[in-house]
Amino acid sequence: MAGGSNYLWGLSLLILLLGSCARPIAKFSYQGVANAPARIQFENESEKADSYQWDFGDGKTSTDYAPSHLYIRSGIYDVRLTAVSEGKSRVKKQQIVVAPPSPDKCLVAIETPYGVMVAELYNATPKHQDNFTKLVEQGFFDSLLFHRVIDGFMIQGGDPNSRNAPMSQALGSGGPGYTIDAEFVDSLIHIKGALAAARTGDQVNPQKKSSGSQFYIVQGQPVNDRDLDMIESRKNMRYTTAQRERYKALGGTPFLDRDYTVFGRIIEGLDVIDAIAIQPGNSQNRPKTDIWMKMTFIK
Repeated sequence: MAGGSNYLWGLSLLILLLGSCARPIAKFSYQGVANAPARIQFENESEKADSYQWDFGDGKTSTDYAPSHLYIRSGIYDVRLTAVSEGKSRVKKQQIVVAPPSPDKCLVAIETPYGVMVAELYNATPKHQDNFTKLVEQGFFDSLLFHRVIDGFMIQGGDPNSRNAPMSQALGSGGPGYTIDAEFVDSLIHIKGALAAARTGDQVNPQKKSSGSQFYIVQGQPVNDRDLDMIESRKNMRYTTAQRERYKALGGTPFLDRDYTVFGRIIEGLDVIDAIAIQPGNSQNRPKTDIWMKMTFIK
């Protein structure tokens, strides 16, 4: 019996020692690689770990178990997953290749303090697309503010007077010194995320020409069939079944249709719109804390 006890004691000690020397296993896979902007879903396949550190290779990190990450621009990214357990760690590295955007799409990244939005500029509104493209290339929008923010409605920016503007300064009348002819396209509507041109009112602008630089991004509110029926009756227009379904799914501001030119949409970052829209503002709806922007093309 004594020999048997010694054997069991030795076996238990060996198991304990092996357990104390064991390191976690870092392993992952991913889904969703495509053209930029590309949202990648990472699957964590690690073993014997209780915490994780992800480095996505673009300057962003996460400690989530299985994060989702948006790669804004094309490129080759070295992704590192560090799996940690009781002070021991192992690292797994993989490369992700994100291809350039489809050549038929004009995409702009709009950076803000609350995250990045990706806007697609429509080919169906060439005057507005060309103008916005020119301004982005010039760096016109960089460090301008979202100077008018209304929760449940929209966020507005593009006034060059907003750069470094004190809180006491009235904003909303600035521009590049020209307007753009309206480009109303029946298929382009004010669903949540719509990118549209601001303008002066009908009394001084009966042709509904757009501001040369000021724009707004729709947040909007829930929309139902009754709302759309009223708009159709008031404006003598008809929504397609698909448009009705998009409004009901996303919400928006249909009362602006055919009055303001929609020339793009936010295809990534709808949550950023919500984060900006809820910021407290003054009596002119200017956020009390400046919300800057920076725009670059996605390549």
